Amino acid sequence: MTSIRHNLQTVRARIAAACAASHRDVDEVTLLAVSKTFGPEAVREAHAGGQLAFGENYIQEAVEKMALLADLPLQWHCIGPIQSNKTRLVAQHFDWAHTVDRLKTAQRLSDQRPEGKPPLSVCIQVNVDGGASKSGVPPDEAAGLAREVARLPRLRLRGLMTIPEPAPDFDAQLQVHARAAALFRQLQSEGLPLDTLSMGMSADLEAAIAAGSTMVRVGTAIFGSRPRR
Repeated sequence: MTSIRHNLQTVRARIAAACAASHRDVDEVTLLAVSKTFGPEAVREAHAGGQLAFGENYIQEAVEKMALLADLPLQWHCIGPIQSNKTRLVAQHFDWAHTVDRLKTAQRLSDQRPEGKPPLSVCIQVNVDGGASKSGVPPDEAAGLAREVARLPRLRLRGLMTIPEPAPDFDAQLQVHARAAALFRQLQSEGLPLDTLSMGMSADLEAAIAAGSTMVRVGTAIFGSRPRR
């Protein structure tokens, strides 16, 4: 078995164990393979191992990769920052955008989404722990932005996404993720049609799943160390 396919099995086993420990159905958690900086051959190998959803940070690089993989039935998620001059590429080529934290960005994505495509699935990125170097809307502004995004015609609001600062242990990770999960449930209770809580990566997916994550974004544990750009 190739290393990527073996790694996928190992990550799926971690997800299954985390779900069992939290008394959750494993089907509640989607694995998003973060393929940024890795070439199309790595994505093909992951697809051969049963992976369909892939996350990319670098938009131009991702679009070029998509063209080389157009023969495969893949789902593409933009999980990197979206600058104004890149919104058209995201709207035209991706299935999901996880990093919306400004209404202006959402409006551009909606306006530029082609009519022939289904609505672009969108998550609001929340800076849940106040990390100075992190993007995302403050938690107390998430509801207002979410309501505005939900009104846009070519988008489908799906949920929240977080990238908290690294925490030293499971309990510390769980505490931060629990804050995001509480916000997610609050917005659901206010009538927002959210079904996705995108949080947890290679180092903290167990704590994220324990807190309620429905989508974990895993790169290094699948593809290995990233090549230098």
